[in-house]
Amino acid sequence: MDKVDKFKVAVIQAGAEVMDKEKGIKKVTRLIEEAGENNAKIIVFPEAFIPAYPRGMSFGTVVGSRSEEGRKDFYNYWNNSITVPGTETEQISKAVKKIGAYVLIGVIEKDDDYSQGTLYCTALFFGPDGKLLGKHRKLKPTGSERLIWGEGDGSTLPVFDTPYGKIGSLICWENYMPLARAAMYAKGVQIYIAPTADARDTWFASMQHIATEGRCFVLSCNQYTTKEMFPEEIASREEFQKLPNELARGGSCIVDPLGEYIAEPVFGEEKIIYGDIDLGKIAEAQFDFDVVGHYSRPDIFQLVVNEKKQENVIWDKD
Repeated sequence: MDKVDKFKVAVIQAGAEVMDKEKGIKKVTRLIEEAGENNAKIIVFPEAFIPAYPRGMSFGTVVGSRSEEGRKDFYNYWNNSITVPGTETEQISKAVKKIGAYVLIGVIEKDDDYSQGTLYCTALFFGPDGKLLGKHRKLKPTGSERLIWGEGDGSTLPVFDTPYGKIGSLICWENYMPLARAAMYAKGVQIYIAPTADARDTWFASMQHIATEGRCFVLSCNQYTTKEMFPEEIASREEFQKLPNELARGGSCIVDPLGEYIAEPVFGEEKIIYGDIDLGKIAEAQFDFDVVGHYSRPDIFQLVVNEKKQENVIWDKD
């Protein structure tokens, strides 16, 4: 595999086509084509871009009770989520193949192993030939996300070796899990992708910290979302209306291996953010700090990662 040290990446800060996967795929296709036309070799979308990150929606829940209207909201969310692989991934594959880049996109995935009743917050990785390389399911949904998303297991923690470096991803607050980060570093991640729904000021400090800690490039991607992007027919409309109009302010950014911004956080608009990557900067940064190399102490600290797929039922026919 011939390596390319210098190349361009694109972080796509945009709002989802909320609860409409068909329109969402069309928007994804258009944005992939635009980033590809600008010679981006790695293209990143936000967390839960299809069908949406449902910020502000309660799904009719309080402790001990779920409403019928909330169940209808969940059905709409479930119905616009996707199976992997499936029709929607095939459509994304065609767009990716057309421009020949690596693409990561956040989706909500229906569990196709069993009943399809469980949803996962998933990052999909596509290669420049359009092939679906793999996926990462969010290990630990945060707070009320646990009402609507299941937990991934260690079988979907990939890092892909590409001509543009080793690419891996953790989603949103997984990036606050030091052992999950350590697993990524141990796999040699060089392009560390952090799709998110968080735009707090503390998030940006974390992105700079992770880049410095892992001596890797960090691509953080968030949505820019307003209330107008959400459908009128949601059960939590009354409480939803009390929220500020700007639900997700963006804040997507690109950070180098010494923690300096290549592209500073962008707020208040949909925008494709570009950055120039030089993989040689990683070795320069690791000169004095390599968290899984000369700056580690495996004689004292070790991490065990269970990468086995967890099965609910094991069929023993012998």
